[in-house]
Amino acid sequence: MSTETITIDTLGTQGDGIFHASNGPVYVPFSLPGETLAIARVKNHGTIISYGETSPDRVAPACRHFGPDGKGGSCGGCSLQHMAKPAYNAFKRSLVVAALKSKGIDGPVGELIEAHPGERRRVVFAARRTEKDLLIGFNQAESHHIVAIEECPIASPGIVSSLDALKKIGSAVTTKADPFRMTVIETLTGLDVAIDGLKALGDKERRGLTETVLAMRGIARVSFNGEIVIEPRKPQLDMAGVAVSPPPGAFTQATAAAEEAMVRLTMDHVGKAKRVADLFAGIGTFALRLARTAHVHAVESEDKAIRALDHAARNTQGLKPVSVERRDLFRRPLMTSELKTFDAVVFDPPRAGAEEQCRELARSAVKKVVAVSCNPLTLARDLSILTAAGYRVTSVTPIDQFLWTAHVEVVATLVKG
Repeated sequence: MSTETITIDTLGTQGDGIFHASNGPVYVPFSLPGETLAIARVKNHGTIISYGETSPDRVAPACRHFGPDGKGGSCGGCSLQHMAKPAYNAFKRSLVVAALKSKGIDGPVGELIEAHPGERRRVVFAARRTEKDLLIGFNQAESHHIVAIEECPIASPGIVSSLDALKKIGSAVTTKADPFRMTVIETLTGLDVAIDGLKALGDKERRGLTETVLAMRGIARVSFNGEIVIEPRKPQLDMAGVAVSPPPGAFTQATAAAEEAMVRLTMDHVGKAKRVADLFAGIGTFALRLARTAHVHAVESEDKAIRALDHAARNTQGLKPVSVERRDLFRRPLMTSELKTFDAVVFDPPRAGAEEQCRELARSAVKKVVAVSCNPLTLARDLSILTAAGYRVTSVTPIDQFLWTAHVEVVATLVKG
């Protein structure tokens, strides 16, 4: 380890400040471009010791657990609380611009749709039992150390106010010190708590967990490694008037506000299309809303998710027909011949993107496409496949769903010709 005084040159794609040393870049978390810092350096990683000149874009963090001086450690839940909103918004937008530029796409990138504190309805906590208590919080970056939180400005008030209840639930499932995860979703009927990462739930722990939850208010369901242990009320999410009960630990958009923004952009572009394919459909974020005006074919690889979508569609009046198909689109993308009946296609894949599906889509005659992504780099790759085949990008909208992190969602719209 060495001690150096440096000036931060730029901000990296993960939100760390970067100093370009003679032997390569040095990454310094919680720093900003233009700042002069004394750091402790280990290889290409720097830890701030003291500040010399600070950036005018530096602001006080919103949380006591944030940063190198955070209470209990440096909480890994956020990385950019120290950055003023105008600079922060510009940084997130620049991630999308740079990704598109890397593939030769000069698309019209709009301004960032902002996220706000207290909006996160889905939070994944790290937890571990100790001799005295249950630690619940977030891992410190690149560490197994859990920073036990007392507050969380990104999470919804309903989740934050239930931290003590979540501790009791976590304490009931194990007496050992093994770390595990608690995925918490705030639903209309209460919190949906999915515990995973532990090997087994014994009979004693099962009874204790059941008794603990029955004595509480506000808990809709608790599951363990995908198995429902207790469900006082079926968890429900509202998707524009369609009630959906997600399976345990299901993927949902982290904030309702970001979900609504994505849906609005999608619906506006699809317009009056009569037949729409929703690929990587999940529990129906887009499909169930599109079905208000169009026949929808929803394709998803996860069995429980597609069942939840199908059940919601079948039990809601006023929807156009919704057909569902369980299919791994990475291995078996919809072929060009299968796409010929659709006026529009929406796809929202995992971070790996939809490369193979886009190759088939590129050869199709589908008039309108909406690409939704949580990874600007794979989105840029996918868009480059489509634009090379004659599609034209009409809009690109970055959406901030994970406040004070370097993650950014994107909705891109395309037309053929």
